[in-house]
Amino acid sequence: MTTMKQEAREFKKEKLFVHISQDEQSAGEASALFVAKHLNDAIKSKGSANLILATGASQFAFLEAIKKLDIDWSKITVFHLDEYIGISATHPASFRKYLKEKIIDDVKPKKMYYINGDVNDIDNEIANYEKLLKKYPTDVACIGIGENGHIAFNEPDVADFNDPKLVKIVQLDDVSRNQQLGEGWFDTLDDVPKEAISLTIPAMMNAKVISCMVPDKRKAEAVYNTLNGEISTNCPATILRKHDNCVLFLDKDSASKL
Repeated sequence: MTTMKQEAREFKKEKLFVHISQDEQSAGEASALFVAKHLNDAIKSKGSANLILATGASQFAFLEAIKKLDIDWSKITVFHLDEYIGISATHPASFRKYLKEKIIDDVKPKKMYYINGDVNDIDNEIANYEKLLKKYPTDVACIGIGENGHIAFNEPDVADFNDPKLVKIVQLDDVSRNQQLGEGWFDTLDDVPKEAISLTIPAMMNAKVISCMVPDKRKAEAVYNTLNGEISTNCPATILRKHDNCVLFLDKDSASKL
């Protein structure tokens, strides 16, 4: 682990390393240092690195922090976790737009492969993205946890720890859709799409390293369930306790029920 601020508290739950910071900014900085270390290690060992990035309000502090660190982005190929079906790359809630504006335009990586949720042939888009993920095995995956315990958009009803696919169409449940509304990405619940393209749980678990950034009191219940519940798809994030190198970065709010 990279040196963290002294006020942080750390412990392990099975294989999962948990790092609790005092506030969201500190958690984001800790996550950024961890991710940067492993990206730089990959570049040093093989000349390049492959990275998956998450989106959403939970990633703001992490993205701001990692842009300030010494990383050779010209050697990094970037993917992302999910995208709504049927919205354009210019829609305010588009995850392509989010990543482009919040990090990609600033760091200019070697390549950014976007999931295009508004193409006519969704099946072809999924097949092509799966091929790319196989061609560029993930060194570091940066993810979050939803209020219902989802990772990417693997909701409890659709999550599969042994999914044969790397990318698939998922149905979004009402908890997730209300979360997106509550974070301000849409004006009304009816505006929130009911389907998305998502990386599957095996696609994330295949990553050599996972950084899971989860601040905010709204996530406290999901964090509690992730660490204390039975490992099952009732709370998909519980599977992170089986990954060999995953760190869960929390702030005092998201850790408030621990």
